[in-house]
Amino acid sequence: MTALTYTIRTMSRSEINIAIDWAASEGWNPGLHDAGSFYATDPEGFLVGELDGNPIATISVVKYGETFGFLGFYIVKPEFRGLGYGLRIWEAGMVQLAGRNIGLDGVVDQQDNYRKSGFRLAYRNIRYEGTTGRQPVGQHLIVGLGQVPFEIIHAYDAPFFPDDRRTFLKAWLRQPGSVALGVLKGKSLAGYGMIRACQKGYKVGPLFADDPDVAEVLFCSLTSRVKSGEPVYLDVPEVNRAAVSLAERHGMSVVFETARMYTGTFPGIPTDRLFGVTTFELG
Repeated sequence: MTALTYTIRTMSRSEINIAIDWAASEGWNPGLHDAGSFYATDPEGFLVGELDGNPIATISVVKYGETFGFLGFYIVKPEFRGLGYGLRIWEAGMVQLAGRNIGLDGVVDQQDNYRKSGFRLAYRNIRYEGTTGRQPVGQHLIVGLGQVPFEIIHAYDAPFFPDDRRTFLKAWLRQPGSVALGVLKGKSLAGYGMIRACQKGYKVGPLFADDPDVAEVLFCSLTSRVKSGEPVYLDVPEVNRAAVSLAERHGMSVVFETARMYTGTFPGIPTDRLFGVTTFELG
């Protein structure tokens, strides 16, 4: 019998949809238009493993700036698990990120394996599910982010990420099927957030705010701008008790969790102002 040939190579832009579809099958509920933003960030950062030309494994190893990388979309088709194909694409991905601090959001059943590869737990991220249709509250000045110069948005965003994600952010905030809003205090941002259409319902992410009141008004404003009564998801760092309280106050229920893990020093991200994770796939 002829041995099957397993090869690992970089995905094309259209092939990223394979990873998106597999992530949807795993219940991760990616955004409908995430692929374009992901590819723009690092066109070399998405790998596919093929067995005799048929895709059976994926991983993303996206580089940010000079020091950081984020690992995601680590998926092997169920019928090929436990045969070593996942390990091989994992090793190929880790080579691409050699010398960088690497972050990931690990699902529960893979966290022990990630520890064996040198990842350490920073905190848990919890996915909450509720419904859209809230009405904005408070007296804050809400504006569309399209009215805010990008450099102001980027300056506000920068502390929430370990390295420069300017390219990602530009693409992310412009993706179809999304609404991005900010709260202005004078000429400065006091917070911003985005809601986007997903395979099921909508996700809010990111949701960054100077305080819980700003987070509340942004969350309500975002969820009021899309179809009412649809499922809405918010991924919050468990260490931010105000973010957990926001989700619980709006009757949202826990449906999923991940472990935010790093291979190097934990970045000094202001989790007390991080009310919603941008994306589990790219950080």
